[in-house]
Amino acid sequence: MNAPIHPIAQLHVALPDLDWVTETPRIARLSQDFSWFSPVLKRQLAGKTADAVVRPRDEEEVTRLVALCAKLRIPITIRGAGTGNYGQAVPLQGGVVLDMSGYNRFLWARNGAARAQAGIRLWDFEKESRAACGMELRCMPSTYRSATLGGLFGGGFGGIGSINYGPLASRGNVLGIKAITIEEEPKIVELRGADALLMHHLWGTNGLVLEIELAMAPAQDWNEYLVVFDGFDAALEFGHAIAATTGIAKREVGFLSATVTPYLKPLAEYLPAGHHALILAIAAVSEAAMLELAALHGGRVTYRKEAEEIARTHRTLLEYTWNHTTLVAFKSDRNITYLQSAFVPGEHLEQVRRMERLLGEEVLMHAEFIRNLEGKVTCTALQIVKFTTEERLQQIMQVYRDNGVRINDPHVFVVEDGKAGGELPQAMVDTKRRFDPHNLLNPGKVRAWMGGVPA
Repeated sequence: MNAPIHPIAQLHVALPDLDWVTETPRIARLSQDFSWFSPVLKRQLAGKTADAVVRPRDEEEVTRLVALCAKLRIPITIRGAGTGNYGQAVPLQGGVVLDMSGYNRFLWARNGAARAQAGIRLWDFEKESRAACGMELRCMPSTYRSATLGGLFGGGFGGIGSINYGPLASRGNVLGIKAITIEEEPKIVELRGADALLMHHLWGTNGLVLEIELAMAPAQDWNEYLVVFDGFDAALEFGHAIAATTGIAKREVGFLSATVTPYLKPLAEYLPAGHHALILAIAAVSEAAMLELAALHGGRVTYRKEAEEIARTHRTLLEYTWNHTTLVAFKSDRNITYLQSAFVPGEHLEQVRRMERLLGEEVLMHAEFIRNLEGKVTCTALQIVKFTTEERLQQIMQVYRDNGVRINDPHVFVVEDGKAGGELPQAMVDTKRRFDPHNLLNPGKVRAWMGGVPA
């Protein structure tokens, strides 16, 4: 009697024309992301790997693969460029990693919007949009050179540009998506506006997104600056003044305390010891106004590069902002990790000061100025933490919560645990039921569906 054929082998036999990755080391590598930023996730996700990796090139290939995986009940983990930090691309129960990097066609840009397939890199998406109609991304991560459009939608929150347009979830930023259901006879569905956001920031567990349409911003040439200060308060107040002054055109306002700047060794000549710093991306027309504010707060510019030079050399301060700050710091100290927190608008400056007083020797303040979902200026922080134990890490996060600061825990791999409140809205659960009825999208990541994990 012949032994039954393993489901993964059945995929290979039935779909031999797809682009399969077969080498074990490459499968292991493509089953990982930047979750090693967290020592907790590094431990919990160690050894988790897919049984196979496939790179679809068009919608027909995606459809055939999804249909057979649904029939065979094979788990699917969606991967962009693997720049996420929460283990989004790490398969908890094996199965297939669906590498979307080959599904990367730019579709169109017009009338203030642009659309592309999910696997396109953000660098290419913005380049195409600028060329087509002079528009740029409203929000992008510091990993924009390698991160994909689908990765931004599935795992992104805020980023460069959020000081103007808020996080990606701000109403009007995401216009629409095309998604496919994970079932034996897959359906292609277009979701618009608020309905599209029911798949946003759920780490690819709520549906397989094929195309994304974003509202764009008029493209500008951005100069970049480092402005340094003797005092913590002066630097923080200057950052807020830049963020809140509507007449100053900016794309990035990032605050780095004097405890963080020693980790940024490539910028050492511009960051004098003991000084706090702001990383700014400012339009040339607003340079004079920015310099006036810097002088009023006692700051001085130590680094200035014009947009033309940045474009020519590809050397940008943007890759020292957001979670790139943590990545650069890792290169000089592997015994660190990070937090993600959100301060209350109107209270944000005092909350930043308070947390600096309470934990400044252990939690090194790095805050990014943004507008929240209601358009109010505030800070979101990606603090560097001197890691000792997992227990102490939990204690630190509780100190923040006890002081009214929201923690979006980056040390968990279940979707609900990373969100304030710990539960998904019913509409998101209903969307998962509609688009992933067999719970095949990285099962184990959504607590609301733990009971439906396939064998």
